[in-house]
Parts: sequence; C-alpha cells; structure tokens
Amino acid sequence: MNSFYLLAGLGMIVLLLIIWVSILRKQNQLLEKLIGHANEKLERLQTHFGRFTPEEVIEHLAAADGKYLAKMRNVTVLFADLKGFTKMCESMDPQQVVSILNGYFRAMSEALASHHGQVTELMGDGILALFGALSSNPWQAQDAVLGAIAMRKSLEKYNEELKSRSLPQLSFGIGIHQGEVLAGVMGNAELSKFGVVGDTINVAARVEAMTRLHNCDLLITEEVREGLDERFSIDKMPPLAVKGKGKPIVTYYVHDFDPIIDRGKERHSVS
Repeated sequence: MNSFYLLAGLGMIVLLLIIWVSILRKQNQLLEKLIGHANEKLERLQTHFGRFTPEEVIEHLAAADGKYLAKMRNVTVLFADLKGFTKMCESMDPQQVVSILNGYFRAMSEALASHHGQVTELMGDGILALFGALSSNPWQAQDAVLGAIAMRKSLEKYNEELKSRSLPQLSFGIGIHQGEVLAGVMGNAELSKFGVVGDTINVAARVEAMTRLHNCDLLITEEVREGLDERFSIDKMPPLAVKGKGKPIVTYYVHDFDPIIDRGKERHSVS
C-alpha cells in the first residue's frame, strides 16, 4: 500500500513538472514573440528617426555619451531651392508633384552624401544640408562646393528622366555660406532631431535667393571661397544688398571643378 501511495505521489510530481515545463515553454514562446515585436518596432523607430537625425547621431544618443549636446560649431551651410516650382504645381496632379519631389530629393541627397554632407531639413521644395556639423572637417568648404556641383550634375540626369516621362524639368538655386552656428540635438520627448540655429543659415538662404538676381544656379560667399583652391573655377559677382544685412554681400559663381589642374597654377578669376 505504501508503495502505491509513493508511486502515486511520484506520478503527481511528474505530472506537475510536465505542466510546469509546458507553461514555461508557452511563456518563453510568448516572451520571444513580444521581443520580436519590440525589435520590429525599434527598427521602425530607428528608420523613421533616421529621417530626422543622421545615423551617427542616433548611435551616440543610444550610447548616451553627450557628444551632440548643443554647442557652437563652425559649419558650412548649403541651401538649395527649386525655381518656379510652386507655380508649376498649380497645374499638376498632387500625386505627380509628390513623385517628382521625391525623385528630386532622393537624387540630391545622394549627391550631397557622396561629399560628406548631411541633409537636415526638407522644407517644401527646399533642402538644407550641413558640412562639418557632426565632426570637425577642415575640408568642409570644398566638400560643400563639390556636393553642389554633384547636385548640378544629378539634376541634369534627373531632368533627362523627367523629359522621357513628358514631365516638366526642374531648375534650382544653391547658396553656400560658412560660419558659426548653434548645433546639436533639439526638440522634445515626442520629436527630436539634429539641427542648427544661427545667422549663417539666413545668409545661405539669402545667397540662394541672389542666384535669381545673378541669373545663375550656384553662389558661394567669401568665407567659402577662402577654403577653395585653384582647382575650382569661379567668378566674382557684383555685390548685392540683402535684407537684414548692413553691407552688400559679395558672392562668387562656381563654374566647375577640375581635379587634374596643378595646384601651383592660379585659376581663380577673382580680385
């Protein structure tokens, strides 16, 4: 009789163990599923956040090392804006407008990234890109101008595509200026991004507007010109007074860049 109760007790223990293991397995499967969903959400969050903040910044935010706390930085700012696009949109289907813009932004962002530029704002049909904002870059002026020249070539290629689709072609103006800005991660708990604040941005936007007055597509300021060498072919433009500035702004039109020119030969057509 004692053996019977002993065996019954052991059987009950084994049954309880089986039930317990089964419960643990189900809990483990549920936990794995929850972790999987959490990882998917995290990946989507990183993807969406990456649209507002450069990947390098995201990595440092995750590490909480404080590298991108707001501080003054010497940065080269590129501002680009499409000419006559708003009026063009009035006679086009909205979906068509979005398709054209998306293709344009994609082509321009790739051109800028190929020369170490970070696109930080897409404003209507405008683009704000920074050079030397994330880390010190002694060649930021050259990178910015090379990025703008790459944008010019990319736009020519994109216009060929638009023409083949019987769509209107685009033209832009680009202004580049270098100076001090307050740069860092800004925002609130709901939305944060890496951004810049300062008069340097306003000047870059003013210089872009001057491309319409000078009937050209790419202008730089004296501060940017000082960072270029003889491989860049540029022309000095007549000074123009702009809103908010006491003195007229001197700009230079950038023709092109020739990598094989001897640096010992002067090619700047400036005084």
